[in-house]
Amino acid sequence: MCANADEAQKIAQAAIERRLAACVNIVSAPVRSVYRWQGRVESADEVLLVIKSSRRVLPALQRAVAELHSYDVPEFIALPIAAGGAAYLQWMAESLAVPAASTKTRAKGSKA
Repeated sequence: MCANADEAQKIAQAAIERRLAACVNIVSAPVRSVYRWQGRVESADEVLLVIKSSRRVLPALQRAVAELHSYDVPEFIALPIAAGGAAYLQWMAESLAVPAASTKTRAKGSKA
């Protein structure tokens, strides 16, 4: 969860640019969160990020979120991919791979 749309965009952009995510969905409709913080029940409108990544880069992704997030304790949970379309999973792997210096850049237009 992010405090606002600008923060969500900043984190999403950085995750993609650093090849820590293949795709980030920003759910811009406010999500109303109710939670306990420092002994009190709080609530806030937040923006949800769904980040598609891999276990291999998870530690670096978590560090990046912590670095860019405004919260003291940003929500960061990982759910395993139980299954997926072969072409989509291949695209994810390619998107997360650091390209070799001699490899040409992938063409734009791929959708997540």
